[in-house]
Amino acid sequence: MPYLQCNNIEIYYEQMGFGSPVLFLHSGFSRGILAFSSQILDFQSKYNCYFPDFRGHGRTRSSSLEWSTPQHADDILAFMDQLQIPKAHLIGYGMGGGVALYCAMYQPQRVASLTSIGQSGFVASMGSEEFEPEWLIKHKKYDFIKSMEERHLDAHQGNWQEFLRQKIRDWRTYPRLTDDQLRGISCPTLFIAGEYDQFAPEEELKRVTSLIPNSRYVVVPGGSHRPHMSRENPVFVNDTILQFLEIQS
Repeated sequence: MPYLQCNNIEIYYEQMGFGSPVLFLHSGFSRGILAFSSQILDFQSKYNCYFPDFRGHGRTRSSSLEWSTPQHADDILAFMDQLQIPKAHLIGYGMGGGVALYCAMYQPQRVASLTSIGQSGFVASMGSEEFEPEWLIKHKKYDFIKSMEERHLDAHQGNWQEFLRQKIRDWRTYPRLTDDQLRGISCPTLFIAGEYDQFAPEEELKRVTSLIPNSRYVVVPGGSHRPHMSRENPVFVNDTILQFLEIQS
């Protein structure tokens, strides 16, 4: 699949399907197509789907190992420019939901709709200390370390420790939007979270949807932080999002 040069990086992405463009924005430990493997078949039959790897993640290449949620939003808007996509639906999971919110704040005219999975729009950094490189080594979490080495090798150039330090810094800092900035998001917005998602609890979903004018939320019964993935409830999540997108068409 292709690379796209923009913002001084080479963005790796997958593209499949036909129709209105939908950009799938992955979470902090994942990469494009991996985070949304359970969405591919249902969405590509109706939409032109793009699965980019963020700066510092997956196969995207950059001379710098630094990245952040706001920087990802800049990159995604530049990615849209390069592909001559004037407007797209954004579907973000975890950190990707935060990236989508920043895109909608930066250039509202470019976002046809926004769906955020497992991201309430507020910082939720609980448990981040257990992903610090020193903690992982001390507790012999070698399988996780190996997965980070392999999954992001092209992006972090073998420096998995720096990748995790960047991730933890971002996790503890973003999204950091003011109430007025959230009120300024004008596109139709859908928040989805699992019933047991500690990172996007229902009280925060109620708060964010009270601020964003044209927004609502759906709680997936029995779901965790990743309700759209296999072994959880991807059919329910996919149908919910597809119905939401159909209304916007």
